[in-house]
Amino acid sequence: MGKSGEEKAPKMRVGIIMGGLSSEKEVSLESGRNIFSKIDRRKYDPVPIFMDSRPAFWEIPVKLLMRNSTRDIEEDLPQEAKPIPYEFLRTRVDVVCLGLHGKYGEDGCMQGLLELLGIPYTGSGVLASAIGMDKYICRRILETNGIDVPRTIPIPRRLWEAEKPAVIGEIVREIGFPCVVKPCREGCSTAVKKVVAAEGIPEAVANAFLWDNVVLVEEFLAGMEVTCGVLGVDAPEALIPSETIPTDDVLSLEDKFLYGQGENKTPARLPAEQIEKIRETAVKAFRILNLKGYTRIDMFVRPDGRVAVLEPNTLPGMTPSTVLFHQAAASGITQAGLIDRIIQSALEVHTGKRGPL
Repeated sequence: MGKSGEEKAPKMRVGIIMGGLSSEKEVSLESGRNIFSKIDRRKYDPVPIFMDSRPAFWEIPVKLLMRNSTRDIEEDLPQEAKPIPYEFLRTRVDVVCLGLHGKYGEDGCMQGLLELLGIPYTGSGVLASAIGMDKYICRRILETNGIDVPRTIPIPRRLWEAEKPAVIGEIVREIGFPCVVKPCREGCSTAVKKVVAAEGIPEAVANAFLWDNVVLVEEFLAGMEVTCGVLGVDAPEALIPSETIPTDDVLSLEDKFLYGQGENKTPARLPAEQIEKIRETAVKAFRILNLKGYTRIDMFVRPDGRVAVLEPNTLPGMTPSTVLFHQAAASGITQAGLIDRIIQSALEVHTGKRGPL
């Protein structure tokens, strides 16, 4: 029993940032409000923070948080929300739980701002976040360290404009068909296109250039697509990997996040030794890329059994239907428990750092 009149310790204020500027902002909104809904209120005081298209921060009430889209929220921000200038953010929160995805939220930009403000945040640091977002650089680092990755050719915009026939010739020789064309730094299957002949390359590349100045052309992987969450800091732990079953040849945004669209099976329908190989590969990639807190590694199990890493998701989706929650549940971790572990990892790693994470 405490002393009479003794006050309880204040709860930690967790700023949940969502929205943002990327093609994934609607998914970010779903992630942010799910974190807000599932966070353990016995330990934390959640503060919903919306990042608009300027990009400015706003503390938003629940009635805005539940709007259908980021556009619906943004229309009423001046009347219904409280602006938070960047320099005042640390007066409102003790730690930031990042619900952002994609450019300017997952790629080191937001992480750099929070480092300057001196606020701990969930997920990986500035450099690891930037590398994780750049699929080509990430693959080169993984390949150098002995991890299988898809054969990939980067196409800078200027090279494409100056030497289009030569680039198409290189794709035909080095990658072949079918192949996959995608922007270098986008997520949620944005502008991802399977191409089956040389005639289809120009249109697919042009569409991908709408999103980035570097486009990737990679081999089309056969086999089983799998994904595996990893949690921790110095001793990362792989969760139970899931099998991803797309409705088409290439996994779509709807497959990933829409209820009833696409299918995931946890655990993946593979022998125990193959499951363990996936988990080992996920942890190895996590360590090589110096990731922190939590991530989801997307991979393919080739027909010959090799595990190829596609990319890490350094701020994976936290929507109600996201596979990360399924994997956590298979390991006996509740949704609130997973969010708690992610926040505690952030506090641990930021307490011990010297310089930016």
